[in-house]
Amino acid sequence: MKWDEVSNQQCSVARSSSVLGDRWTLLILSDCFLGVRNFDQFQERLEIPRTTLANRLQKLELHDVIYRKLYQTNPDRFEYRLTDKGRDLYPVLSTILNWGDKYYSDEAGPPILRQHVSCGHDIQPVLQCPECEEVVDAHNVHARTRPQYGSYPDVKRGPILRRG
Repeated sequence: MKWDEVSNQQCSVARSSSVLGDRWTLLILSDCFLGVRNFDQFQERLEIPRTTLANRLQKLELHDVIYRKLYQTNPDRFEYRLTDKGRDLYPVLSTILNWGDKYYSDEAGPPILRQHVSCGHDIQPVLQCPECEEVVDAHNVHARTRPQYGSYPDVKRGPILRRG
């Protein structure tokens, strides 16, 4: 499959990857969640080529993940803000951050701490079942295709990952 055909697949991971799946986009989104708003700030913090940054921001805007807001005229300057669709990526970025903190932090610990505003505690958010509130991981979730979707190969029943 060619990369430009990924967005046409009947797979939510493939379709999402066509928008988010390059080496700069998640870093741009991470900076959005950290409060970075303008082009020069992104460019300075990420040391990303200007053309690449412009292309990634344009793609995120095209897919309604961010929007531009004019904050200065003569010359026109814009802020980049997350849309509702973009803010819905917080759990995704948070999970990636948890994984990076677990496997790639140095002896001093994670470089960024997240504090829950309501209680003031530093946290690492976890995925949990909305019904029973149990923590969810690959060992206690089963994947299945929807019944009317016959062209996709059957997903094996059982835990997504098996231990051992």
